[in-house]
Amino acid sequence: MNLVSKMGKVLNIKDEELREYFENGFQSMGMNYYPPCPQPEKVVGLTTNSDDSVLTMLLEINEVEGLQIKKDGKWIPVTPFPNAFVVNIGVVLEIVTNGTYRSIEHRVIVNSIQGRLSISTVYLVIYDGEMYPTSNLVSENNPLLFKRVTVEEYFRNLCARKLRGKSPLDALRIEHVQD
Repeated sequence: MNLVSKMGKVLNIKDEELREYFENGFQSMGMNYYPPCPQPEKVVGLTTNSDDSVLTMLLEINEVEGLQIKKDGKWIPVTPFPNAFVVNIGVVLEIVTNGTYRSIEHRVIVNSIQGRLSISTVYLVIYDGEMYPTSNLVSENNPLLFKRVTVEEYFRNLCARKLRGKSPLDALRIEHVQD
C-alpha cells in the first residue's frame, strides 16, 4: 500500500480515497518456472496479457531473459538485473487513475538453453468492491475513460474471455465522439 500511496500522491489522490479503494485488498504470491525447451519457437511461456491487479512485483530469480513488454506494437525484452524488482502497473490502477498510469501488455517466452524462474507478488482488490476512476482525474480536458464496474463483474468478464492482451480492460472503455 505504501508504493501505491506514493504513486497516488504524485497525482494528488488523497490517501483516504486510496484506502477506500485498496485497504481491504489482499496480496497473493506465485512462483513461475519456465523450463528450457528444445523448440522455443513452437511454445509460449505465458501468453500476452496485462495484470488484473493493482500492482505486480516480479523478482527474476536466475536472471534469465524471457519477459517481454509490448511498446508501439513491438515486443521488447526486459533485461533482468540482479536483486531488482520489475513493477507492473495493473489494470485496476489504470482504471482508478483514469489511464494516467497504464497497465503494460506483456508475455514470457522460453529459450532452449536455460530455464527461467521468477517469483511474483500481486496486490489485488477485495472481490466485493468496485473499480472506477477517481474523480479528481476526470475533467473536461480529461474525460472519463472507464465504466464503473464491480470487481465481481470485471473478473466474470475476464473469465469469459481468453487471456488475450488487454481485452477485459478494453470492454470497460468509454468511447468519446469528437465533434
